Amino acid sequence: MILKYRLFMKFYPFARYALNPVPCANLDNLLNTARVALVTTAGLHTPEQVGFDSFLKDGDASFREIPNTVTTSTLIEAHKSDSFDHSGVQADRNLAFPLDRFRELVARGEIGALNHRHFSFMGSILRPKRLIQETAPQVAERLRADGVDVAFLTPV
Repeated sequence: MILKYRLFMKFYPFARYALNPVPCANLDNLLNTARVALVTTAGLHTPEQVGFDSFLKDGDASFREIPNTVTTSTLIEAHKSDSFDHSGVQADRNLAFPLDRFRELVARGEIGALNHRHFSFMGSILRPKRLIQETAPQVAERLRADGVDVAFLTPV
């Protein structure tokens, strides 16, 4: 199996996109007053939501809103890649989506608040043009509208 993944990565069709400006910003306030949202590429969704389409050849660039009130253990991990061991995320969703740990940070006063919603994308998107031009900007606009100061990214 390892040879399979080495060959896959050797010939992986990495896309190159110039991002101007680079989508980063300085934090203008203290973390203990900041509103935080989580964004993951673990392909997580709630049981009520339609899952990601794992049959799209170039990857599913859609996203799912995850409510802040969700019980993390109920989230369904539907990442399509078989190039990593899913057992850790299956055992504890916090490895890919540390919502419970962030709730603890709020309780200790180390971050100001969690946003009422978070976002999940599917990883392994071979052609990210739609992600870059459509769905990621949609999520960014929702985060901006929610007054989010920090987006904590967990790539999978």
